[in-house]
Amino acid sequence: MEKFLEYLKIAEERIQTIDHMIYVTFPLIKDKRLLLKILSEMNFIILNAINSILQYEYLYKRINLTRDAQTNLRIFVQQCAPRYKITEQEIKLILELIDLAEQHKKSPFEFIKEEKVIILSENLKPATITIDKAKEFLLTTKSILKKTRETMKRL
Repeated sequence: MEKFLEYLKIAEERIQTIDHMIYVTFPLIKDKRLLLKILSEMNFIILNAINSILQYEYLYKRINLTRDAQTNLRIFVQQCAPRYKITEQEIKLILELIDLAEQHKKSPFEFIKEEKVIILSENLKPATITIDKAKEFLLTTKSILKKTRETMKRL
């Protein structure tokens, strides 16, 4: 199987699990730490979707990839996103999701306050995750997966 199809398949399988966690599991158990798991999984899914697009475009020689993830992300935003009709708002949310997930990985301290999970960075700058933000990330990710699948069928 082509690498881009593997990435896309993994993303589509996992998105169903996250959807269930957000709309069924979370309201049932109301454990805010679940938001951190949802954030990590959403990051994994969106990175797989981006990798799928990058691999597909590279396969058809429309882009060149590098070993640097940041450079490849920039290539995705500048060259691939317009072709896949990914909007500026969706790109903004993707970058916010990736940044939040990175902060979570590097965070020395996280705590729960009211309906939020607060992640403190190394310089104690707070970042907040709520269930509404997780739902927004989910809708954006579903939209990008749908656009990816449709565009790859057309090209």
